[in-house]
Amino acid sequence: MAKSEERIDKWMWATRIFKTRTISTDACKKGRVMVGDTTVKPSRTIKPGDVIKVRKPPVTYSFLVKALTENRLGAKLVPDYLENITPQSELDLLEVVKISGFIDRRKGLGRPTKREGRELSRFKEDALNDGWDFDFDFDFDDDDEDED
Repeated sequence: MAKSEERIDKWMWATRIFKTRTISTDACKKGRVMVGDTTVKPSRTIKPGDVIKVRKPPVTYSFLVKALTENRLGAKLVPDYLENITPQSELDLLEVVKISGFIDRRKGLGRPTKREGRELSRFKEDALNDGWDFDFDFDFDDDDEDED
């Protein structure tokens, strides 16, 4: 027997909008999930035909509920239960953010990339093989200069 209503947090987890049910519940509690234009609690029930908006910055996704399920679905079955009706302008915004993340990263900021890490390791190995010593011990005595 098919259910006529389902908890929104459970349905979003089952249809793979969120990776875990806890994350789904937290999103509702933080006001990132709306049915219509109203923010909802995790216990809010939904029915087929409802439109759910999920804010995952910088994009607000919109989903049309086609059918209900309480069991987690395989990725291939998800289109039978929801339809992504997110406006193209929102999806374009996501692409812009993805691209700008690579362009705007200035060298020297943040963690080194894998490639930079490998280059640094290779440099250190070559330097050690050439006899370099990376154990610097600087002694800055200003007393010697003050005696003039």
